[in-house]
Amino acid sequence: MYGNELDNFRPDIPELGQIPQFRFDADAPVPDVSPVQAQPPQPELDFGGFNMPQIPLTGELSEVDAELFRNVVAKYFSDDIEQPTQQSQSSDKQDDVQPDRRKCMLKDNGFGIGIPETELVRNLHYEEADTIDQTEIRKQFPILDQKVNGKDLVWFDNGASTQKPLRVIDGLSHFYKTDYSNIHRGAHTLAARATDQYEGAREKVARFINAPSVDNIVFVRGTTEGINLVAQTFGRKYLLEGDNVIVSTLDHHANIVPWQQVCKERKAELRAIPIDRNGDLILPELERLITPRTKFISVGHVNNTFGTINDVKSIIQIAHSHNIPVLIDGAQSVAHTKIDVQDMDCDYFVFSGHKIYGPSGIGVVYGKKEALALLPPWQGGGNMIKDVTIERTEFNEPPACFEAGTPNIADAIGLGYALDFVNSVGIENIERHEHDLTEYARQQIALIPGITLIGNPKNRVSVVSLDIPGIPAPQVGQMLDKEGIAVRAGHHCAQPALRALGYEMSVRPTFAVYNTREEIDRLVIALRKIVGTTK
Repeated sequence: MYGNELDNFRPDIPELGQIPQFRFDADAPVPDVSPVQAQPPQPELDFGGFNMPQIPLTGELSEVDAELFRNVVAKYFSDDIEQPTQQSQSSDKQDDVQPDRRKCMLKDNGFGIGIPETELVRNLHYEEADTIDQTEIRKQFPILDQKVNGKDLVWFDNGASTQKPLRVIDGLSHFYKTDYSNIHRGAHTLAARATDQYEGAREKVARFINAPSVDNIVFVRGTTEGINLVAQTFGRKYLLEGDNVIVSTLDHHANIVPWQQVCKERKAELRAIPIDRNGDLILPELERLITPRTKFISVGHVNNTFGTINDVKSIIQIAHSHNIPVLIDGAQSVAHTKIDVQDMDCDYFVFSGHKIYGPSGIGVVYGKKEALALLPPWQGGGNMIKDVTIERTEFNEPPACFEAGTPNIADAIGLGYALDFVNSVGIENIERHEHDLTEYARQQIALIPGITLIGNPKNRVSVVSLDIPGIPAPQVGQMLDKEGIAVRAGHHCAQPALRALGYEMSVRPTFAVYNTREEIDRLVIALRKIVGTTK
């Protein structure tokens, strides 16, 4: 853990209580929670005594969802289930639940955990809407096939980093086993192989984001280094005392701190587009912030805490009407929605490989030809030069002039394999799948008493941010970890955004292509258990 994020938070984590039991009163807007003692586990579960979920418009739950429900209960929560015979004895208590309330229970499992269905997902035929074969997808991610604290791992920390498919893992292994060499300057066979694969990865990146040419693609270590490259080179050359740079309140620290540093150095001002209480940018404020001394605008495409998708095309159009260049931080968008830098018309676009199923330590700066030409070389060394004497240096053209020294050859190649994986699934399919998961999760979590969802942007990707008053976010994260569920808990390097909505930290599950509704059900049940410990 980073001490600055969790402030050396080291709580004594109590064992989770038993699953709370719920009784739905017809006039109550939300379920009431009261913990009870669990019954001893049974060798085998008989679901015949359980009331299966009912869907108001179509009748009984489909066999697919019914089986999903049974599997979740049997696999992960069997220790907390009362015996079916005892449920039949308590049928008198169930009768006083109004029929119109009971029929709205998508997953009334018959032993007291109700996950109410919402209007948004009620009419969604999930098997038809989602074209992704989850069984085949998950086979490609071996890290998911393990247990954490005795439970099957649920990886909901995708906003921090995605897991890697076999295509990437095997591709890296093959490169190191058979083809590894330094690139560009070798005259032997392995150097040629390695160079071809490295430059081939550059071609894959260019195609993936629809860049006009491979010459628009600069390999760096990640989004953070990419933003620092642009901020330091542009800022030191063009920023003067009294100038200003505009970022946004929604931005990751990696898009705030580099500009803050160079503005301080150049005695310029850093300004920020504000946000509303839903977590959306207040775009009309951008025109007010722009002055004749505005030299650069740098904003995130997607916020990492609320999932807000910013209207970057409008931002770029406004900026260009004032002849201001724009950088878009695409770290949180590139894996979730189609990127077309030519249609977007941004001057620079940066992203990290590890957030799109690729290796860590590799990232990309896209720049228009004229935009890269504005920037002086950032680091000096081999490969970025044409000719050197003691008195002077003649630099290579972009992108070579920004790739000094031996680059991260293998991980650039690995990023190419990751993009192959995304293309094989289809970014539109991934986007649809993640959207369905996100809306399902938000609707179910919102109905848990004692939990607050933070932010409600108009357009969002696969991020849910929540708070449980009375339990610090890091403690919630550790309690979920006991259930095998990995989430991010802290300030997410987005303190200005959280503080604008009145929070210091949040619990943040984020979803990816390999996640399932079964896993979200596990999260919802685990959150109910955690809330139950505070009652």
